[in-house]
Amino acid sequence: MRLAKYLARAGVSSRRRAEELIFEGRVYVNDVQADQPQLQVTETDKITVDGKIVSGIEDKVYILLNKPPGYISTAKDTHGRPTVIELVNSRDARLYPVGRLDADTSGVLLLTNDGELANRLMHPRYAVEKVYHSWVYGLPGPEALKKLKKGPLIEGGKKPPARVELLEKDPQKNIALLEITLTEGKKRQVKKLCRAIGHPVKKLIRYSFAGLDAGNLKEGSYRHLQKDEIEYLYTLVGLEN
Repeated sequence: MRLAKYLARAGVSSRRRAEELIFEGRVYVNDVQADQPQLQVTETDKITVDGKIVSGIEDKVYILLNKPPGYISTAKDTHGRPTVIELVNSRDARLYPVGRLDADTSGVLLLTNDGELANRLMHPRYAVEKVYHSWVYGLPGPEALKKLKKGPLIEGGKKPPARVELLEKDPQKNIALLEITLTEGKKRQVKKLCRAIGHPVKKLIRYSFAGLDAGNLKEGSYRHLQKDEIEYLYTLVGLEN
């Protein structure tokens, strides 16, 4: 197997980043500095990155979690807050969330140790769709929705959603449900967009990510992706499985 591919499969980094590590002179094979990503290696070779031994290729794990509120979307938290990793049985794999959801946001979150796939799913170049269901305060009228579709001014620029649809209104509670589809994952983007049109978010759920939704999963539950779902994600971002 090519050295760069081996490092990616071992969970060190994406394949592109692995090539950079090799060119930077940080990778050694059998105590000899490697200088070519295409160098052929096997699991019997001693491979180190920055002096640390690469333990070997991990079995790839792909999990879809229905994240509940109150959990941080990181592998570890320095403040001792509960993380999404604590919700899954990942003793045999170093899992990382694909992107993040705010602590108070619930919904679909992918977890994997496939660094190359995760990096591509998060990269704006591949325009992976993320669909949010946002309960907002107030009842947005035609002008507010038009402004939202065009992309109100936030963070010094316009960031229009891919699609916006008004799903439901509740005049008695003075709230409405919007479906907002994004192809970028800017921090708190949905909340900023809704606030910019005068309808701040009351409750936010990520309904789907890359076409995958939670289905019948209860909050806090998870499932492993099926083979055809994994192949679909690879095809979506131009990778070979």
